[in-house]
Amino acid sequence: MTTAGAKDISQRDFFTDESLLADPYPYYEALRAKCPVHQEPNHGVLAITGYDEAVDVYRDPVTFSACNSPTGPFPGVQVPPGTDDASEAIEAARDRLPMGRDLPTLDPPEHTRARGLMMRLLTPRRLKENEAYIRRLADQLIDDLAARRACEFIHDFADPFSFLVIADLLGVPDEDRWRLHDERLARMEQAGAIGEINRLRTANPQAYLHEAFAAYVEDRRRNPRDDVLTAMANATYPDGSTPPTSDVVRTAAFLFVAGQETTVRHLAFAAQAIAEHPHIQEILRREPDRIPNFVEEMLRLESPIKANFRLARHSTEVAGLEVPAGTPLMFLNGAINRDPRHFENPDQLDIDRPNARHHLAFGQGVHSCPGAPLARTEGRIAMERLLARLRDITVSDAAHGPAGDRHYEYVPTYLFRGTKALHLEYTPAEAEDG
Repeated sequence: MTTAGAKDISQRDFFTDESLLADPYPYYEALRAKCPVHQEPNHGVLAITGYDEAVDVYRDPVTFSACNSPTGPFPGVQVPPGTDDASEAIEAARDRLPMGRDLPTLDPPEHTRARGLMMRLLTPRRLKENEAYIRRLADQLIDDLAARRACEFIHDFADPFSFLVIADLLGVPDEDRWRLHDERLARMEQAGAIGEINRLRTANPQAYLHEAFAAYVEDRRRNPRDDVLTAMANATYPDGSTPPTSDVVRTAAFLFVAGQETTVRHLAFAAQAIAEHPHIQEILRREPDRIPNFVEEMLRLESPIKANFRLARHSTEVAGLEVPAGTPLMFLNGAINRDPRHFENPDQLDIDRPNARHHLAFGQGVHSCPGAPLARTEGRIAMERLLARLRDITVSDAAHGPAGDRHYEYVPTYLFRGTKALHLEYTPAEAEDG
């Protein structure tokens, strides 16, 4: 890229420019060429493209509030000029902010209590029990894929797989599952959509779940059963106190949504990678013990969360830059995880990369993703079963064009990175063996 080209692309509006959807990486590099922390010119957001700089901010929840984590500067917190402490403005704005009282936006000590409640839902025992279900589910879905020899991977596997895994983990009743699934798809299509920024001033993408989960919690508190919902309804804070229904509902709703969207996108990128690289596909099929590191490398190379945000609570400095209180900061995970100071040949897929797990796709610090162990398990099992059950997995030339000239449609949002569709072709292993 020429210097002029880098200058031009760094001026683009990350939040609205659809040309950045398919390949945002030149934009990231143009920002990094200026500084690992650089103020993008359109909305006054400090964009973080450097790994070390991101870690420093992630690990400092006292200075940097998560109140704007899912929305960035839309809407903002009104901080009077010259203010060095935005704490009062942040708390005054919480009830106006989308998800302002939900786990992703809370700061300690409220966040500490809420996360403690979540970890009582994501117990090691429950996750281990869920793993057996994940394997059975993967094989059930692949049974149908194998019979057809072709699929649209996101619709036919990744989406129902990730949805049913989290629905089972939370104990959502069978009769409600697909209704909630369809609601999620409709709302995720809009959340953070390019050209739909103003909608974020009032929208809470999880609100539709609150009524359903409130009914579940209240019913199980009145009529306890031997099921997951009862355990969820009676989970307590670390200090032993019983949380109000609203706190349990917000925690469950967050898990339900967050446990799906990012996993769908990650699985699709992993499947695309093995379809585009036959030699990698054969290595992983022959040596499945290398799949876990492949999963980490794909999370690094194509991070499903494109942008995450913080707000400077106090006036401070980041990477030598003055940061006034009230300044929004943006983690560009796809850039951070390709920082050449931390990852050698960062644009290259290396299934044996020794530090692949150092990626920040799950964040870091007090807000690191609590569902990361589940996401890793889903990725590992899905790839194991797909490679064991299907041979010669390729991208459909008819749907996406020939190798070297592929075309994909990407989800129109600045929050998530992912393709809308992935058409694959393959041979069932059973037919080949037979």
